[in-house]
Amino acid sequence: MALIVQKFGGTSVASTERIKNVARRVARWKAQGHDIIVVPSAMSGETNRLLGLAREISENADPRELDVIASTGEQVTIGLLAMAIQEQGYKAKSYTGSQVRVLTDSTFTKARILKIDDERIRADLDQGYVVVVAGFQGADADGNITTLGRGGSDTSAVALAAALNADECQIYTDVDGVYTTDPRIVPEARKLDTITFEEMLEMASLGSKVLQIRSVEFAGKYKVKLRVLSSFEDEGEGTLITVEENKPMEQPIISGIAFARDEAKLTVLGVPDRPGIAYQILGPVADAKIDVDMIIQNVGHDGTTDFSFTVARADYNKTLGVLESVKAHIGAREIVGDKHICKVSAVGVGMRSHPGVASSMFRALAEEGINIKMISTSEIKISVVIDEKYLELAVRTLHKVFGLDKED
Repeated sequence: MALIVQKFGGTSVASTERIKNVARRVARWKAQGHDIIVVPSAMSGETNRLLGLAREISENADPRELDVIASTGEQVTIGLLAMAIQEQGYKAKSYTGSQVRVLTDSTFTKARILKIDDERIRADLDQGYVVVVAGFQGADADGNITTLGRGGSDTSAVALAAALNADECQIYTDVDGVYTTDPRIVPEARKLDTITFEEMLEMASLGSKVLQIRSVEFAGKYKVKLRVLSSFEDEGEGTLITVEENKPMEQPIISGIAFARDEAKLTVLGVPDRPGIAYQILGPVADAKIDVDMIIQNVGHDGTTDFSFTVARADYNKTLGVLESVKAHIGAREIVGDKHICKVSAVGVGMRSHPGVASSMFRALAEEGINIKMISTSEIKISVVIDEKYLELAVRTLHKVFGLDKED
């Protein structure tokens, strides 16, 4: 039989009754003879509650101590779930990330996995146990508890599947698969039977919340068979994320429309057009641990240039402060910003062999009176920055233009 890693999100284990439901689902797989490793998140809302307590104590909390606090949410869940599986008549053992051990670097609150010791897990599986491992966490070389960042349980599950060469990693969540776009905005959105790692990676990076981007990177790198399923439906194949592009001939060339609301744009006006100016602007931003997304540089005729880029809206004020601190040094005339933008993207591996996708996208937006502020492209995606008030109109329009509302 197969070795399967199953990950359950916070909504899937939000109450003791839901934990019992997860245990029943795990028991059904175990009854078929499979070896099962379960990776649960903290109960829905618990991590926020714990970090809220930390903020009541300190507004500038030590990241090491934040990880100690945040990691306890998963510790509660694994104990409860192991007990619930035992109530189903199967042997189960729970482990924290540090017990396994999941070795990470020492970047507290957003650590990266370096290695997983699979010896203890394999020994338990050989003895017939269901092994329940806390997601989202690990320990560094000095034994300090670390966490992987929000949504890190997905990464934990995929990393375990890679380390143990599992046959499949199943991600159970509150949706039954990956959709062509958010059904709350476009009711006609369809569930995809399959999607490539490339497409899923773009979708995750561009705003799709189904899977954490690092988990998709891990799965693609180690060729982990990944499937997204619903925690609340017993039937259905979900969405399989594959290495190979394997689509019917008449499949639309675009697989999905992704979007991100929480974007902000900053523009440095009138800086000298000289070698190294981009680094002088973005170097301090990077030093402040701020991620930059889209970048545009417009060269004028007077020897100056305007330099625009986007960041997460939560980083807007911090970024503005960084730019103001280097404004005189780089010789900028002015710094302006816009916190009321969003990013909308069309994603599909079919773009490689089908010209005209960009023109179709731009024409459709123009016909709706939507002005494009920035454009970014890759082999399989086109992203535009537009005013946030047009987000839903843009998503609905592009979803229809690219035929995503049609049944296969």
